[in-house]
Amino acid sequence: MNIDGDLFIIMTSVTIMVIGLPLARAVARRLTARLDDPPSQLPSDLGARLERIEQITEATQLEVERLAEGQRFTTKLLSERPKVRDERPER
Repeated sequence: MNIDGDLFIIMTSVTIMVIGLPLARAVARRLTARLDDPPSQLPSDLGARLERIEQITEATQLEVERLAEGQRFTTKLLSERPKVRDERPER
């Protein structure tokens, strides 16, 4: 390259750094400020909602345990049952 081409590349790089660096910092600062903002007001009935969710979770847990116990009982009955031979006549 000639001197004019090298000078153009150097000046372009310096210009990008002079303008781009503060611009990038401003964008980063704005994004960080959004993340640091406290969340908006929580609903006043949040406690009641959480209580209902907890009750539903406990009821679901009891139902799943009941179903699992029924499955274990059925499996036990089927495993203790005597084997039945195939009584079909052969052809």
